[in-house]
Amino acid sequence: MFSLTNLNISHNMLTSIDLIPLQTVHTIDLRSNFLQGSLPIPPNSTKYFFISDNNLTGEIPSSICNLTSLVMLDLARNYLGGGIPQCLGNISGLEVLDMSNNKLSGTLPTIFSNGSSLRSLDLHGNKLEGEIPRSLANCKELQVLDLGNNHLIDTFSMSLGTLPKLQVLSLRSNTLHGSIQPPRIETIFPELRIIDLSYNAFSGNLPLSLFQHLKAMRKPDPSMERVISLEDTYYEDSITVATKGFDREIVRILHLYTVIDFSSNKFGGQIPSIMGDLIAVHILNLSHNGLRGHIPPSLGDLSSVESLDLSGNQLSGEIPQQLASLTSLSFLNLSHNHLQGCIPQGPQFHTFENNSYEGNDGLRGFPVSKSCGDTRVLDTNDTVSALDDEESNSEFLSDFWKAALMGYGSGLCIGLSIIYFMISTGNPKWLARIIVELEHKIMMGRREALKAKELQKKKQSLVDKL
Repeated sequence: MFSLTNLNISHNMLTSIDLIPLQTVHTIDLRSNFLQGSLPIPPNSTKYFFISDNNLTGEIPSSICNLTSLVMLDLARNYLGGGIPQCLGNISGLEVLDMSNNKLSGTLPTIFSNGSSLRSLDLHGNKLEGEIPRSLANCKELQVLDLGNNHLIDTFSMSLGTLPKLQVLSLRSNTLHGSIQPPRIETIFPELRIIDLSYNAFSGNLPLSLFQHLKAMRKPDPSMERVISLEDTYYEDSITVATKGFDREIVRILHLYTVIDFSSNKFGGQIPSIMGDLIAVHILNLSHNGLRGHIPPSLGDLSSVESLDLSGNQLSGEIPQQLASLTSLSFLNLSHNHLQGCIPQGPQFHTFENNSYEGNDGLRGFPVSKSCGDTRVLDTNDTVSALDDEESNSEFLSDFWKAALMGYGSGLCIGLSIIYFMISTGNPKWLARIIVELEHKIMMGRREALKAKELQKKKQSLVDKL
């Protein structure tokens, strides 16, 4: 008897398919084709159904909830519309639900049952509205929650912090608002490594109490080694993050990046110094808010940070010298603040260009200007250099005239003989001219020698003052 358990015809050019209702099939992989029309419903025995990256349209039929054995459902990057069937939240064995980058509308499923196996929920890039369901707190296995790029209107739900395994939380590009309130429970977000709240309308101070609880970000990077299961060969989590000024899709996110992105909100107040304790952070983006005060020197302890963006705030004071010790830093943006003083110098800072600092009129030093430091000291150094040049010239002239005078002395006898000869011939005027010129040269030589001594005294006095 013929039995088919795995059907993989992905990455082809299929435009349509009629699924044969084989009751023994467990895995159907139709990804990356050109399939059109409505979503085909596989047999009830299907556990893994992958049909992402096609051209499917229409709504998701509620009959998909009859697939009670589903473990992974990947419908991403199609053109599916309508609402998400509410019954999907009741499939207890469902571990991965990816409907990202479609045209889904309406609200999220409001009921996620206790005992849910869901570990990855990706609804990024749709047109979903309403609030974030509080019943998501029942999904104790949840590791990845991506609701970014939708039309959700809500406040920050601290109930998500009760999820003990949550590592990735992306709520970017919605209409979330209000301040982030202190938690009422002792432990929140113990495993969180990526939190992206960018492009919302959050306000108030940066949540100090939240940063105090991010234990996973206080530890060095986890081992890159992991056991590759059969499921990983079919599906890997991915997320879009802003890094080094660009949006980038990160795959295998749970093992690569640690990210805090609170950019493009309405946060105010100061940057908490406790953020320097989050030593595992790779990307820190607090840009385009209303942050004030100084940049905390403790940020120099972020030994793993690769991208640091504090631009578009109202930060003042100097750039902490401690930031020069960030050897992993490859992107820095401090532009459009009120910073002043000297730009720290170090191996990484020498790689940054003017656009990292533009809009800060008080900053000096490379690459904004050629020099930085105490202007008086610089002028003093220039003066000492000029004195050295003048002294060198004076010494040369002094030595020259000493040699000349020695020449005149050695030729004295010959000179007397010439004088006697000129007197005896009755033509003393020429001799008088020579004597006057010689006297002038001798006087000039003495003046140059005195000038050289005077310059030497000035230089010594200036050095003593320094």
